[in-house]
Amino acid sequence: MTRWLQSGRRRDLCALLYDADELRGQSLKTRIEAHYDTHIDSQSFYAALRSLEENGFVEKRTEGIHEAYALTDAGERRVEDHFEWMAEKMAE
Repeated sequence: MTRWLQSGRRRDLCALLYDADELRGQSLKTRIEAHYDTHIDSQSFYAALRSLEENGFVEKRTEGIHEAYALTDAGERRVEDHFEWMAEKMAE
């Protein structure tokens, strides 16, 4: 497993983006907070996104004053690989 998947938050952000195709930053933050049922510090949240972007798994687009995020092809492959790994472990 690559390092980017060692963080549950980064993994979950990618899963949300995989499902939604593209989300604005605040919408993505709201969805991850709903999943965890807790507030996430904005600095920590955007640091996780920045890490994914720097490693080529997420791309950021500017839409007016908003930033939107989407998985890259590499990010999609990693989510799919991780899903397959989890499915194998759950079947055992």
